[in-house]
Amino acid sequence: MIVTRAHNGGFTPVAGWEYAAATPLRAELSTDTIPQVSSDDTDSVMEDAERALNDARARLAEIPAHTVVVNHVMGLYELAAIHLGAAPPRLGEASLAIDAVGCLVDGLGDRLGPDFATLNAALANIRLAFVQIKAAGITED
Repeated sequence: MIVTRAHNGGFTPVAGWEYAAATPLRAELSTDTIPQVSSDDTDSVMEDAERALNDARARLAEIPAHTVVVNHVMGLYELAAIHLGAAPPRLGEASLAIDAVGCLVDGLGDRLGPDFATLNAALANIRLAFVQIKAAGITED
């Protein structure tokens, strides 16, 4: 049976796990209770991580650049909306995110592909929301 620590400091048995005795949990750790990681294990983990990173890079290379850039623009738009929607609104943070969206949308224009018109409208809307919230006089702390 499994033994779990109860809220009152005692132990509650849980079906399915065996235990030798209900002893208190150790408050300290020692080298005999901490798993040791060898350099071979570390090398294996690093190789797995490098392989996963290379796989992700290969998949990303297959996606058109404008699709990735549009995704980032939308992330910045969402960031601006989050800061505008905070209580109280964080206008300085929202302004930075909105300006970043503007730099990309205004700067790249039609190069953003078929999503340009949507992004341009979204930029106009978030700018308008910013002005309206600022005019309402709600300020950040």
